[in-house]
Amino acid sequence: MAKLATPHAVRGTQDMFGESQERFAHVIDTFNRVRRYYGFKGVEVPVIEPTAVFARSLGETTDVVSKEMYSFEDKGGESITLRPEFTAGIARAYLTNGWQQHAPMKIATSGPLFRYERPQKGRYRQFHQLDAEIIGAAEPLADVELLCFADQLLNELGIDSGVVLTLNTLGDGDSRDAWRAALIDHFAAHRAQLSDDSVDRLERNPLRILDSKDARDAAVVETAPGIDDYLTAEASDFFAAVTSGLDAAGVAWTRNSRLVRGLDYYRHTAFEFVTNRLGAQGTVIGGGRYDGLIEALGGPATPAVGWAAGIERLAMLIDAPASDAPDVVLVPLGEAAMLRAAGLIAELRRAGIAADMGYKGNMKKRMQRADASGARFAVIIGDDELARGEVALKNLRDGSQRNVALAQLADHLART
Repeated sequence: MAKLATPHAVRGTQDMFGESQERFAHVIDTFNRVRRYYGFKGVEVPVIEPTAVFARSLGETTDVVSKEMYSFEDKGGESITLRPEFTAGIARAYLTNGWQQHAPMKIATSGPLFRYERPQKGRYRQFHQLDAEIIGAAEPLADVELLCFADQLLNELGIDSGVVLTLNTLGDGDSRDAWRAALIDHFAAHRAQLSDDSVDRLERNPLRILDSKDARDAAVVETAPGIDDYLTAEASDFFAAVTSGLDAAGVAWTRNSRLVRGLDYYRHTAFEFVTNRLGAQGTVIGGGRYDGLIEALGGPATPAVGWAAGIERLAMLIDAPASDAPDVVLVPLGEAAMLRAAGLIAELRRAGIAADMGYKGNMKKRMQRADASGARFAVIIGDDELARGEVALKNLRDGSQRNVALAQLADHLART
């Protein structure tokens, strides 16, 4: 019988072990630590949602919905989608679980997302994000708090250098509608100069033309009207309050008047933390205010603001974290010592001491592996030590060694 070929991972997915997994875990651990500083509660939402959640929130004509979602019909005939982003599912959960009673809600989560697109640096078909949201707060200080959270996360990850917070306002509904109409007029007058993608966006989502990276669009985008000429007094005051709050908090920012969010439910603040260290895929955290989303899903008008960050991209930017190392490695010599070591290692672990055991190879090889593990101590247990009710405790940093009573080993290690 012919040997079957080993299956490969699905294209656009990755297996992580060693340093790559440690970087990944360090990003999540740091995120969870910082979110607690800011009073953000953890939340978990399903990986699968009814397709309508994303079709209604992201828009049927967006590339994510029309080209990139992993959607399928389940055995009950319902159209199901693997989540391509967090916010829509969180908004759905907010409505269906009656979380309005907790508003304003400050919540955060992390996990896998799925988009069928060309795999690229730091972005996979199964990728992972951090996500933070404030739902039910219309005040500009909510935007400031979220931006401070993101800024501190980058700082504590050690990657704040070379990352720039770029900021814009999309105005309120009246501001946005007036600006959108002006952009349509401008781009329509230069239709012949636009790329095919931008001509398509002109009909569906004209604000997205401002995002175009196509060289054919550059001159037309450069002369497009800016949002500032269409801001209402209320919208201008809101943006001023956000920027003043950032200045007061010591968070550096720069204005990018071309930064947009194409969907109609976005309002006021739009932002991205951008680096030049990842090539063209330079956004590491992005978000904005989406006051109309929950209403689009059938709920009441509800203000909200949030951001998402790519874990893979952040992991690429951090220094390699220290590998997990045991505090102590047990090296039993002989069958009796092996049996006693099995009980001893359980005692140490229950006492909160990270312990491993070297139970293969000769004494020299076991000690070499103990040293290579990064452990501080090796505990050597032989017949003589057992007879005396002791172990030999070797400091792997300075080479010193002493005998310690078996019954006192956990207490001794905890104090050392």
